[in-house]
Amino acid sequence: MHGKKKKKSWKDMTPGQRVGMLVVGAGQLALLVAAQRNISKTPAAQIRGNKAVWRAACFINFFGPLSYFLFGRRRGTA
Repeated sequence: MHGKKKKKSWKDMTPGQRVGMLVVGAGQLALLVAAQRNISKTPAAQIRGNKAVWRAACFINFFGPLSYFLFGRRRGTA
């Protein structure tokens, strides 16, 4: 089977790759927690769409929380 790569397991990774995976995972988790917390503290009137939908969407890796922060919150007028 040409062109198919086997996924590397944790023990097959170099120390640098392991650190990279931990950093990416921590960043993803931090974004998820920040988005969920912001959804909890923000009144529904200041969120575009349904809070429950944004909560669920935030579990889509980096895309969900970033989408919420970019598009899900209404901006106040200065």
